[in-house]
Amino acid sequence: MAEPDAAALAALALDVAREAADLVQDHAGRVGVAATKSSDVDVVTAADQAAEELIRARLAAARPDDAFLGEEGDDVPGTSGVRWIIDPIDGTVNFLYGLEEYAVSIAGEVHGEVVAGVVLNAASGVAYVGHVDAALAGGGSATRDGVALRVREEVPLAQRLVATGFGYRREVREQQAATTARLLPEVRDIRRHGSCALELCHLAEGALDAYVEEGVNLWDHAAGALIARLAGARTELLPGAGGRDLLVAAPENGYTTFLDAVRSAGFVRE
Repeated sequence: MAEPDAAALAALALDVAREAADLVQDHAGRVGVAATKSSDVDVVTAADQAAEELIRARLAAARPDDAFLGEEGDDVPGTSGVRWIIDPIDGTVNFLYGLEEYAVSIAGEVHGEVVAGVVLNAASGVAYVGHVDAALAGGGSATRDGVALRVREEVPLAQRLVATGFGYRREVREQQAATTARLLPEVRDIRRHGSCALELCHLAEGALDAYVEEGVNLWDHAAGALIARLAGARTELLPGAGGRDLLVAAPENGYTTFLDAVRSAGFVRE
């Protein structure tokens, strides 16, 4: 059986993400909390649930033998070697408050390797798309609305704009706040947009210099990290100080300098 074409997987994911984003926007302005997860402030909306159901249904109709991993639904095994990794709304709290920084994120994995990814800002319609292709420079394509992406050139650590995020449990936030406070004096500034997927895409388009966060899940970063890597970034999962996965991302040139700063600030469990 021929290996699935990464560009075709990305095109399918984009079509499905656009439909899901329309559904999400239909819920905007009448958002209610349907459930909570790790804490009272870690929320799930009816739009999250409906969007994931739609995404799974559309992908399964197109590719019935594929597997699924989603934030809001059960894992589903498959036989094709392809697994879809879905976050129906990355940035749910932003969506709840009407802040226009939330996205549909869909990644396509083939035999354990992410080869296609779409992060679609559901509020603005801006689409970040990536897929691997050994024939292309950089190993694939990363675009924003069809325009090629490239990370920023290396600058000194003190001139780097860094994004991060925080968990939903009090003890986790206390640890994250302490490490972020130690990193802040070493860099230009810190940003926290509330969507891991979009922050990785901002890194890819040169709107950020780096990203670090502990406690991210695969569905948060699978698509965005691929897009960032294809735009010239390096991403790495390390053991975080709080015991969960720590995602570190920065342009390949200068990555080591940023990682050293992250270690010095205490983000990494040594």
